[in-house]
Amino acid sequence: MTHHVELPWENPPQARFFSRLASLGRLLLFDKRGTGMSDRVVGAPTLEARMDDIRAVMDAAGVERAVLGGLGDGGPLCALFAATYPERTTALVLINSGPRFVRSPELPWLPTRAEREREIEEVARRWGDREAAAEQFGRGSPSATEEERRGFARVMRLSVSPGSAAAYLRMNLDVDICDVLPLIRVPTLVMYRQTEPFDAVRTGRYLAEHIPGARLVELPGRDFAPQLGDPDRFFAELESFLKEVVEGEAWEAEPDRVLATVLFTDIVDSTARAAELGDRAWRQLLQKHHEAVRSQLGRFRGKEMDTAGDGFFASFDGPARAIHCAFAIREGIRELDLDVRAGLHSGECELVDGKAGGIAVHIGARVASLAEPGEVLVSSTVKDLVAGSGIEFEDRGEHHLKGIAEAWRLFSVLP
Repeated sequence: MTHHVELPWENPPQARFFSRLASLGRLLLFDKRGTGMSDRVVGAPTLEARMDDIRAVMDAAGVERAVLGGLGDGGPLCALFAATYPERTTALVLINSGPRFVRSPELPWLPTRAEREREIEEVARRWGDREAAAEQFGRGSPSATEEERRGFARVMRLSVSPGSAAAYLRMNLDVDICDVLPLIRVPTLVMYRQTEPFDAVRTGRYLAEHIPGARLVELPGRDFAPQLGDPDRFFAELESFLKEVVEGEAWEAEPDRVLATVLFTDIVDSTARAAELGDRAWRQLLQKHHEAVRSQLGRFRGKEMDTAGDGFFASFDGPARAIHCAFAIREGIRELDLDVRAGLHSGECELVDGKAGGIAVHIGARVASLAEPGEVLVSSTVKDLVAGSGIEFEDRGEHHLKGIAEAWRLFSVLP
């Protein structure tokens, strides 16, 4: 949540840590949108927007592929990026992180939402208090000296405003990438310490068990900050992992298998409308429909996968963009006196000759088939990945999708 590209170099433990990281290879550091030296924004950017920021920084630095390192709440962002852009991810390193931050049936040891909300209120209330900030940092990294606590707390306080800090923390309450973990196809190192307040042991094991081929390492100590405690052990494990990656002993990424959001749309009552208009008029109207859909796909970076009659199948590298595109298509088509239904799902897609396939595509099509006229219906995975977007949903309950073994909870996107 807190970072500043300049201030950490004035804090000796952070300066030593980053210098040592830089000795392993080229190091890129950047401030999250709205924090540090970046321009301030309203609210908290979504994971999708922050993935765009990672790509922008890599492009600006001329870096085609990189090892992504995510500490704490940076872990879900890096994991999502690795699953979405494996061709740009050399490896993934998750440090004291987790796939979500509030309790769920899969992670019952995490704090409840109510407990997290109380923590956020307390953090925001005491953000400007130097002593309180140092005390807060000390609770997470108990081995820190008083001087180190004050140094880290200063960077924290000057990195982000109280309101922005609270907005980021509240957005994290809705983050859930549990369904994304099995889709990560790059070498992954999971490192954790016995940090408080959540059970890091079980959370680290959960990550490693659900990310294919992940290596799990428990570091000594109870400090959340990897700069403190025993950084030599941290770097020994990191260097060993990166050596395997560089020498090719770890498996290679599969760019033909990526995390994507698929969108299916079709015109409501198209057969009756075609019969009413006649073949020629219907063809002309259908052409205008296609032009309108393709215009919105271009606007929201969607890739047209297929067009069959009055339906479209497209893929996106971000679920929020896909949802906004679906609504834009719906509104644009209404100007033609037509109505559409739309369905979306995020999952692993197989890319063959540029076309997306696999079970995620079948699920997306089934979701679309259950949408009501004018409705944008999404799977629970899509909903979980758009935390912080401001998009609101109505629970449509669990559904058994034709040809799909497990039931899926679906949500209607509210206008």
